Amino acid sequence: MKINQDTVLRGKKVTLVPYTAAHVPRYHEWMQSEELQRLTASEPLSLEQEHEMQRSWRDDADSEHLECFLKEGGSGEQVFSILGRTHSELGVPQCTFIVLDSERWPGQVEENSMVGDVNLFLTNAEDPTVGEIEIMIAEPSCRGRGFGKEATLLMMAYGVRKLGITKFEAKIGQEMKPVAVNSIFQEVTLRLDVSDQERQWLLEQTNHVEEMSYAELKQPAGVLDT
Repeated sequence: MKINQDTVLRGKKVTLVPYTAAHVPRYHEWMQSEELQRLTASEPLSLEQEHEMQRSWRDDADSEHLECFLKEGGSGEQVFSILGRTHSELGVPQCTFIVLDSERWPGQVEENSMVGDVNLFLTNAEDPTVGEIEIMIAEPSCRGRGFGKEATLLMMAYGVRKLGITKFEAKIGQEMKPVAVNSIFQEVTLRLDVSDQERQWLLEQTNHVEEMSYAELKQPAGVLDT
């Protein structure tokens, strides 16, 4: 989405930055993993296809994209159980950040600080306040260290503040309590309606986050090309 292509959210453990062309080779390398393909219900893409998807995300015109999605009769039922890549291929409005290790960045170039990505998909054409959240910590050495938790909180707070999200959905393993079950993808969907109390809690949990302009930040190797 254009709304976040100049946004950096810096937390204690992770920093969220826009998905740029410079991130694509590392992302493509991750997605050759059969484990990640299975966990994200993804098919392997060529490097050029990955670049095309990054450009599609970059050029997403936010409200115009959503309006087009609604006019064309986009349905949550059509894409409800399909994860990241297919969402993008179907033209579902999407907000994406690359997750960086805050300890390594900005001391290293971003590609060497990447640990995963986090997404919000607006899959419900009838209710654009519903956001499906998806988090991937692709680097095995970075799992179990709280990176995914903080990245999720940062994205949820951003969705509430900037995108008007009031309801979150997440796909998880079938052992958790669902609002919907898809036996094909072996997944369930959890849902959180954000009350005033929960909104306040979420903002308090992320009040340490520093929001910066991506274009104005000086990277060690220069500003990344989008």
